[in-house]
Amino acid sequence: MITVHKVLLWAAVAACNLLPLELRRAQAATASNFVTINYKQSLPPLSVESLTNGVRLRFGGNPAQRFTIERAPALSGPWTSITTRTAPSSTLLQYDDTNQPPAQAFYRTVHTNSGRLMSPGEFQALPSKPADYQIAYGEDPNQFGELRVPPSDGPHPLVILIHGGCWTASYATLRDLRPMGDALKAAGIATWNIEYRRLGQPGAGWPGTYLDIGTAVDQLRTLAPEHRLDLSRVIVMGHSAGGHLAMWVAARSRLPAGTPLYVEDPLRVSGVINLAGTGDMEAVIPFEAQSCQGSVVEAMLGGTPAKFPERYAQASAIKMLPIGTPQVLIWADRDDNVPLSIGEAYAEAARAAGDPVLLVVFPGLGHFEIGSPLSPCWPVVRSAIESLLENKP
Repeated sequence: MITVHKVLLWAAVAACNLLPLELRRAQAATASNFVTINYKQSLPPLSVESLTNGVRLRFGGNPAQRFTIERAPALSGPWTSITTRTAPSSTLLQYDDTNQPPAQAFYRTVHTNSGRLMSPGEFQALPSKPADYQIAYGEDPNQFGELRVPPSDGPHPLVILIHGGCWTASYATLRDLRPMGDALKAAGIATWNIEYRRLGQPGAGWPGTYLDIGTAVDQLRTLAPEHRLDLSRVIVMGHSAGGHLAMWVAARSRLPAGTPLYVEDPLRVSGVINLAGTGDMEAVIPFEAQSCQGSVVEAMLGGTPAKFPERYAQASAIKMLPIGTPQVLIWADRDDNVPLSIGEAYAEAARAAGDPVLLVVFPGLGHFEIGSPLSPCWPVVRSAIESLLENKP
């Protein structure tokens, strides 16, 4: 049975912040054990120490991080707020709960920061280094990828990176995920950061954009021997519109033969990480005017769902369930571009179809923070990457 294990054993404790007097292990996410994790702080509680009149709690956090400490008599609650505190510059918060705590109490912290969110310009201005290789997978100027390879001998596990930007050329390029590629290379993981034809460029949309992504992924079979890539440890990760394309990569083996996007024997991946990208093209239509300033979904697929239902079915992972691949969906609760409800609806459908899926929700963050290796959620993203790379496709 496919599992998403390592990330859960670490993340369930960090996310739910449940510390009676010992850490409790979490079960893996499987088809019969769907798990939604809501992150309440950037780091888990450090310790609970017994006092003669209560307990001493220690929490780690970002400097000046503000959060509420809650207590419950049981894991299921009910939860009661006992204090709100701000972490000092040392990032270590200590609190003595001497207000008649029960003999066995559960504690958790609820993050309450609500600062200014990262703008698209700030996201695109994150520093990065040049890639090791720029390699074409087609003749169009936008059909290329950037390969980053750790200096060790290998063979190296690999993450396929797919950037977002409303599938539109004027919004974004692969520069957006270069910082993530640098961070993964430093961690010993190779990356293949894909550029592709986007709306406003010849050949973009249906079927060109999807064919570009599929061709770039399958190109790894050619690149692997020379660049010491381990194709038994490959996952795909995308942000925003790239998250949609990453889900499609994981699902494309389900495409029916004879359809425009079908290829025989596509490269299988060990897992997919979707950073706030829709798995259902029709579901995002009500929000596209606000987030993308236009009818980009209809432009991508050539028309409305009523006109081209087969295209929406072949482009949307939710229409191809079960895809049989572990999926980690990462969202922020202040995402105004791709609402959390889209991720929740997909996760529920994937669970019902029998797929292993994990939905991680970060409070106080927005659409672009989850795509940055400098944000508080990056340790969780990296943990998910490392966990999925342990699976075999």
